[in-house]
Amino acid sequence: MKLEISCTRAEADHQQILRCKEDLNKTADSIEDISRLMALAGNEVRFKILFLLQRETELCPCDFADILEMSVPAVSQHLRKMKDAKIIGTRREGQTIFYHISKKDEAFIVAILSNVKSERKIA
Repeated sequence: MKLEISCTRAEADHQQILRCKEDLNKTADSIEDISRLMALAGNEVRFKILFLLQRETELCPCDFADILEMSVPAVSQHLRKMKDAKIIGTRREGQTIFYHISKKDEAFIVAILSNVKSERKIA
């Protein structure tokens, strides 16, 4: 059985519709940026990477590989996607590249990550 959704309003609130369209137009760039960030962070590994960066400030690919129990190339693919989207940045120290959350997205990412709750109870 297919459920159909229908609209039975008697009259459209044209002011509301115009206001909503205007709001979307004014916020289009911000919505696009946040949508892109959320799409990338929607992957569990990338979300964990952002969580770790928020807690530790910066880590290198080897650190992530050890923590996440993944290969460095697998971690590097995730880091590259986030770096290409400018969600994270880098700092080089000799041969080692350290990753950090970009300043531009830091407040938004911290706000999202503040919802992560620890299940572990400390005795």
